[in-house]
Amino acid sequence: MVSQVFYRKWRPQTLAEVVGQEHVTRTLLNALSSGRVSHAYLFCGPRGTGKTSTGRILAKAVNCLSSGKGEPCNTCSMCQAITGGRALDVIEIDAASNTGVDDIRALRERVNYAPNQAQYKVYIIDEVHMLSTSASNALLKTLEEPPPYVIFVLATSETHIVLPTIASRCQRFDFRRLGQKDIILKLNRISSTEGIKMEPEALRLIARSATGSLRDAENLLEQLFAYYGPDISLNQVQAILGVTGDERVKELLRHIVNNDIAAGMKIINAVSSDGLDLKQFSRELAAYLRGLLLVKTGGDKDLDFTTEELAELKDLASRTSLEQILKAVKLFSQLEPGFDSYSSSLPLELALVDCTLTEAGRRETPTPQAEGEFTKPKEAVTPPQPPKKGIAKPEPVSVASEVTKVAPTTISEPGSQLEHLRLNWRQVIEQAPESIKRTPAVAILRSAGVKPIALEDDTVTLTFRYSYHKDKIEELENKRITAEVISKFLGHPCQVRCVYEPEENHLVREAQKMGAQIINMEEK
Repeated sequence: MVSQVFYRKWRPQTLAEVVGQEHVTRTLLNALSSGRVSHAYLFCGPRGTGKTSTGRILAKAVNCLSSGKGEPCNTCSMCQAITGGRALDVIEIDAASNTGVDDIRALRERVNYAPNQAQYKVYIIDEVHMLSTSASNALLKTLEEPPPYVIFVLATSETHIVLPTIASRCQRFDFRRLGQKDIILKLNRISSTEGIKMEPEALRLIARSATGSLRDAENLLEQLFAYYGPDISLNQVQAILGVTGDERVKELLRHIVNNDIAAGMKIINAVSSDGLDLKQFSRELAAYLRGLLLVKTGGDKDLDFTTEELAELKDLASRTSLEQILKAVKLFSQLEPGFDSYSSSLPLELALVDCTLTEAGRRETPTPQAEGEFTKPKEAVTPPQPPKKGIAKPEPVSVASEVTKVAPTTISEPGSQLEHLRLNWRQVIEQAPESIKRTPAVAILRSAGVKPIALEDDTVTLTFRYSYHKDKIEELENKRITAEVISKFLGHPCQVRCVYEPEENHLVREAQKMGAQIINMEEK
């Protein structure tokens, strides 16, 4: 017996066997039973949802020697000839490789000949949207008034490209993506017959990865069977798909909800160091974030997660806001193109920073009165008085993990450029040129808790809560962009200097309030 691939071996042979398209098969069965079969059908929908298979079943049904008024018998000579691809009156055409007007003209000539053996000649034209405009126009007249013994079945996965004049001459049926439950049922039936033993979680992962295409799921099952044999585990499916299955995806999700940027950075760096596929890691994180969004909004009934995972998602959803979840979903679901531009974990790190620090940044940054209008101080800032006789100036401050050198400085007068920069820092970022708004530098400046603390000799000193972001901005290109953004706002060229101030360093902040300025950071 000739070996067949699974998707051909397990192709449905009756309308009842077509999975997940009951709205189509019921209508076709009614048309067959009443004898009201149309002269042209347009089957639309994603790949692997049963369009061409349904076209073949329809061809058998109208030509079945036993019935002709419902399901094909699949035992008569005509049904078997069509199933085996031997019937001369059922013609399948791949429009992707027969796109020209000459191909359609030849078809129009053959249409006029009566069937050889069958009652109807059935033309199944796959990927009909690939026909050229001239070829489509050549098909129009034949579609509108074909001979009474001809039926056209046009299949396409790109409905919007099909000429409206062609679509209007056909009965249209929209094939839907298959649900995971339908795919699992079919895969279970195939596995049982083929002697394949699979872990339930492995089967669910195959169905989920097929994204609604039964053919993709069947191909993947056959690939696993060929590679691993009849016993297939979840780990093997993950290996074939390139899925990490790493528990650190869930850990990172918890750190995002808890706004724990330091712990989140450690997870990302560890994943990167272990050589995992960061693009796939981000996809899995986006899937969990979507689950968190659905749990938060009450749409979690059809989520394909284990009981333990759902319980954890519900716990996380109770501890965060819908706004934060929504922002995280948007940031992490749009990361994939970024991995093509950066060979490092930077896209993941920037998304983490952006979704965990934005709210804190909003609370710390005064809101402008109106767009394009800068906020002015409500009260004059009183400069600190010179030290009285016998009182020493502020000394360098030492803390447990850092030694911070501070020096006296003059607080800027109301209306000064530094004060102007401090009060309107968010506007500084928003007024950056469009060409650089999506760069890593601007992303860090927007959401990493960056603050301008000094302006001297056209050099702006910026303070960073995390040394990682300071190091990133000090990279040549990022530093140039930062200087460009600030220079545009101030209206004159300036340079940028970066310093690191840990968030927990309260003594340093108190020293700043007394008029001190950070001039250097040293580790013990």
